[in-house]
Amino acid sequence: RGDEHLNNAFRQYHLFQAFGWQPPHFAHIPLIHGSDGAKLSKRHGALGVDAYRDMGYLPEAVCNYLLRLGWSHGNDEIINRQQAIEWFGLNAVGKSAARFDKAKLDYLNSMYLRDYENDKILDLLVPKLPSPLDDGAQQRLKQGITSLKQRVNTLNDLAENALFYVSPPQFPLQNPKAQKHLTGDSRKLLEKLGNSLAQHDNFSAASLEEKFRNLSQSWDVGLGKIMQPLRSAITGSHAAPSLFEVMEILGKTETLKRINAVPKF
Repeated sequence: RGDEHLNNAFRQYHLFQAFGWQPPHFAHIPLIHGSDGAKLSKRHGALGVDAYRDMGYLPEAVCNYLLRLGWSHGNDEIINRQQAIEWFGLNAVGKSAARFDKAKLDYLNSMYLRDYENDKILDLLVPKLPSPLDDGAQQRLKQGITSLKQRVNTLNDLAENALFYVSPPQFPLQNPKAQKHLTGDSRKLLEKLGNSLAQHDNFSAASLEEKFRNLSQSWDVGLGKIMQPLRSAITGSHAAPSLFEVMEILGKTETLKRINAVPKF
């Protein structure tokens, strides 16, 4: 139990003795403080485990993080359940109060997310996305999860970043950094790009990358000048996994549909 009960142990020991009961073995561990150094409590920053689930944290990551608050095993950070059972001992419990660090929890959660099987992530992800999802959307998600999960900390982040696989962007874009790439000149470039892609049948990532590099040279336009508005048009975001991979997963029909949906004026 928490070391705020250390002073009670003396009284409780004698109560057990007075009733003729065998006293338990008492063990006291450091308290957990918030980032401001104040003790966590129901009124000060302490959330129920269901709140962390709703925020997109995985149970394995939360258990791992709580295990490491006030206890350590050398420099090991990622400790699974079986290792925790084998390694845990009171001799490694610290004497000072532990401080809750959300950034560390985010890091641990991102590590567990990357190791999760894609099918398992998909089961957890679908309830966080607009429903119902058709078979095509689910298939695109399944193909895109491997890249998406490398760039996020929580399931909620993953759900937000995966939205473009489920439904096309709505214009004007809610993301101002992405919207700024859809200027008049960029829209003309997108129209020209759409016409060129309509003649290109091989939508593998490698073939598309070669196609775009050739266009960049022949049009004398930097590759970034082409990719930035295209990323905005296809994903509605200014940052995404490899756009060539995204276009391969979306396929030719859906890619062209999204390019053509960008308002011309």
